[in-house]
Amino acid sequence: MDVEILTKRDNPLLHRTEVQFAVEHAKALTPTREAVRDSLAALLKAQKERVIVDHVRTEFGRPRSTGYAKVYASVEDAKKVERPHILVRNKLAEAEKKEVKEKKAPPAKAPPAAAAPPAKPPAKEKGA
Repeated sequence: MDVEILTKRDNPLLHRTEVQFAVEHAKALTPTREAVRDSLAALLKAQKERVIVDHVRTEFGRPRSTGYAKVYASVEDAKKVERPHILVRNKLAEAEKKEVKEKKAPPAKAPPAAAAPPAKPPAKEKGA
């Protein structure tokens, strides 16, 4: 797996360096987020915990992926700025577990009342 940095830009307002990269992975699957973080951390001489991989997308039919990552000045800066689901994907935060609500049973239906036979109309008298 060969990682190449395509663009690199400093963002002093957010205390980070933004990197667009390409990964050549001949005869292999799309690299995992962890493998890309390791390679970028080594290439940029940063701690792995400060590297946040936003996305990695594989080009159709080619053993090449491109992506976007950010290297923060500290882990605290990353936790302040990054979206929660990205922190979970990069294993810097735990996923929130949602409580499962128990469904209430629908109220029991009363059995239908015994229907009375329909009343017959009064018979007409003949010859009165």
